Amino acid sequence: MKRKLTLKLIAKELDVSISTVSKALRDSAEISEDTRQKIKAFAKLYNYKPNNIALSLKNRKTRTIGIIIPQIVHHFFTTVIRGIEQMAREHNYNVIITLSNNDFDKEVLNMELLANGSTDGFIISLAKETLQKDDFRHLTEAIDQGMPVVMFDRIVDEIPCDKVMIDDREGAKMGVRHLLKTGCRKIAIITTEDYVTVGKLRTKGYVEALESFGVKVNKDLILRLDNIDHCENECTAKIKHFLKGKDIDGIFTVNELFAVSAAKFLTEQGKKVPDDVSIVSFSDGELSKHFIPTLTTVSQHGELMGRKAAELLINKLERPEDEIEEYTTAYIDTTLIERDSTNKIKK
Repeated sequence: MKRKLTLKLIAKELDVSISTVSKALRDSAEISEDTRQKIKAFAKLYNYKPNNIALSLKNRKTRTIGIIIPQIVHHFFTTVIRGIEQMAREHNYNVIITLSNNDFDKEVLNMELLANGSTDGFIISLAKETLQKDDFRHLTEAIDQGMPVVMFDRIVDEIPCDKVMIDDREGAKMGVRHLLKTGCRKIAIITTEDYVTVGKLRTKGYVEALESFGVKVNKDLILRLDNIDHCENECTAKIKHFLKGKDIDGIFTVNELFAVSAAKFLTEQGKKVPDDVSIVSFSDGELSKHFIPTLTTVSQHGELMGRKAAELLINKLERPEDEIEEYTTAYIDTTLIERDSTNKIKK
């Protein structure tokens, strides 16, 4: 199949920067007449048609960052936004926040709207449906047209852009090992389907932690939930069904909503947390701090993640035009926060 012509390809063929190509196609006076004519002639020869994202590159002077997140209900995403806003404010940038509601079409629409002259670049955590569809053309098109993109939390390895993430596998191992050190051996996990990368990696960490303690993995103690947007309804019902009659002494969950649902059901069944069943979850949010008992969690440090994502994007926006394009994957360390949902570590 014939490769689609992009600003990036034109720049490579003519040995100029993407910004130079964009400005030349818009008749910017910053570009010499000879260079403009050469670029426009090349684009015409190969029938280049700019899209909305290409048209948005207006000298990168909006000083506005676009943020696209899957949902706002999780405390984690609010802390990431706070970190982005802090870093943006320190560098005199504004932010526009949009929600995909885990919907692929909404995510694409948000990108198109924000790219049409409103923002200079994107910070994005992918929608659940985008990961399911395995369709990332809207991202690759943005990048090919010279729009800087930084992905965080839910990422795709194949996309050439800066990324900010935690080591989800190691974070899960830390949480499950804590349960094992307190004496738990029959540990269940409530996670997501594997198409959600963070859930897949956290499940892997759970398995590796058990194996490191010589505990055999029991597939009957693994619950993978798909409809993660409606935990109070479908997910809660599935969690109750999963836990009913289970002989367990520990639960690890990939988010605090799952943990709260599990703890409530255990209480309804007359079991005590942590005396009968200990619980550790990812995401150190307000629920974890104020639920009774308070939850032991693996903190993702969302604010630091947001600051780092904004820093990477701003660095891209302010780099010299002739600088070689390089991409960074930054990792934020996780921390175990011990609270009342787990017993003390056995000596």
